[in-house]
Amino acid sequence: ARRGPRVRFGPSPTGFLHLGGLRTALYNYIFAKKHQGTFILRVEDTDQSRVVPGAAEGIEDMLDWAGIPPDESPGRGGPAGPYVQSLRLELYRRTSAALLESGAAYRCFCTPQRLELLRRDALRSQQTPRYDNRCRHLTPTEVAQKLSQGLDCVVRFRLEKGVEPFQDLVYGWNKHEVAEVEGDPVILKGDGFPTYHLANVVDDHYMGITHVLRGTEWLTSTSKHLLLYKAFGWEPPQFGHLPLLLNKDGGKLSKRQGDIFLERFARDGFLPEALLDIITNCGSGFTEKQMGRTLEELISQFEVGRITTHSALLDLEALPEFNRIHLTRHIENQGLRQGLVRELQGLVELVYGDQQLDPDVLEKEYVERVLLLRKGHINLLKNLVSSDYSYLWVRPSVSRQQLQTISAEVDEIGKLVLGLMTRQAAALTVEELNKDLRSLQKQTRETKYSTMMQLLRLVLSGQQHGPSVAEMMVTLGAAEVCGRIRRALSS
Repeated sequence: ARRGPRVRFGPSPTGFLHLGGLRTALYNYIFAKKHQGTFILRVEDTDQSRVVPGAAEGIEDMLDWAGIPPDESPGRGGPAGPYVQSLRLELYRRTSAALLESGAAYRCFCTPQRLELLRRDALRSQQTPRYDNRCRHLTPTEVAQKLSQGLDCVVRFRLEKGVEPFQDLVYGWNKHEVAEVEGDPVILKGDGFPTYHLANVVDDHYMGITHVLRGTEWLTSTSKHLLLYKAFGWEPPQFGHLPLLLNKDGGKLSKRQGDIFLERFARDGFLPEALLDIITNCGSGFTEKQMGRTLEELISQFEVGRITTHSALLDLEALPEFNRIHLTRHIENQGLRQGLVRELQGLVELVYGDQQLDPDVLEKEYVERVLLLRKGHINLLKNLVSSDYSYLWVRPSVSRQQLQTISAEVDEIGKLVLGLMTRQAAALTVEELNKDLRSLQKQTRETKYSTMMQLLRLVLSGQQHGPSVAEMMVTLGAAEVCGRIRRALSS
């Protein structure tokens, strides 16, 4: 077995994986890889009322999509399973029984009605609601009597005063005197399901977790968890709490618009690398902040001691720019480029399939050429099937009559451009072509430059607007440009 650290990501299967969850998973994954450790996915479904069918599988699928797959998980299995908390109820029953036995926990018979009254009284007198620990003082005889009457009960953990400070990997020395501010917490509910506090402590112990990297919202509960470790007589893991991921204006990421769920980014064609790059770019923990870092670079640059306590402000408007940089890197890499070629062929068929596609435009060489030429100009692969780029995939049908309404010198202009393309075929660049087209226009009798451009744009794309004519010529290539001009002149 590996000797490195064991870390876990423990989402609740209540919906899609969102960017905040992805970031927590990513920090755990990077920490594990940096130190030759193990990254575990554990599904925390103890609140059965909120479980969404299929959500757990969806989360694991999205971690795979993002390129940060777990080493052990419900889907992959592993030596410390099951990795779903609802399948571990016997373990929670056993461990809470041990705490009852030692007196560290007790049965509580308070009714929901009584707890609700306590809550209302506290709120009325502007206090934080807390359980008054009433059942803590029941004698063994009273407990036995209530149990024999068949009364419902939960198990509560006895919070003791005088917690030990602990050193958080991010926040430094910390302690929260939980016994002074809250009542004894429920650790096992009436239905036999544990609460988070018991389940995460028991599972982290039995799964051999060495480092817990989790959201900063759990920082104030950590003292309570350490009291549980002490009651069990177990060695606790090291804790590191990650600052929140917020909108760039400092508000919480809104789940309502659905614009922070990974599924949406995957569907919209963003590269997972761009998402990993942007969510670590706005956070901390890395030596450098430049855009375009790969997962390998993130792993080599990561140091847990570099994580700061500032909230991470995420500017999603920058995502297209991050994606452009990663897409450019994919296009430049021969292996990754082949995947993009297949994807783009699929997009072209999807968008233009009903418009009599010429088989030539789906040729691998042509599609690859388009990618290499538009590299750096596009943010998303699907930009290439937008209407601006339709000229690449659909040959326009333009008649000579249409062209003559623009300029009477159709044939002359056509011949000039054909001559230019046959001379120029070797090295077409936008700059050179723009110069050449200017000098061609001087050879016409009366056609203005703007009119000549309008004419060529129509011949090449069948459209009135779009990319520059020189750009179209470069991307189509000399042979295709000549073919389109000849076809138009002879129609």
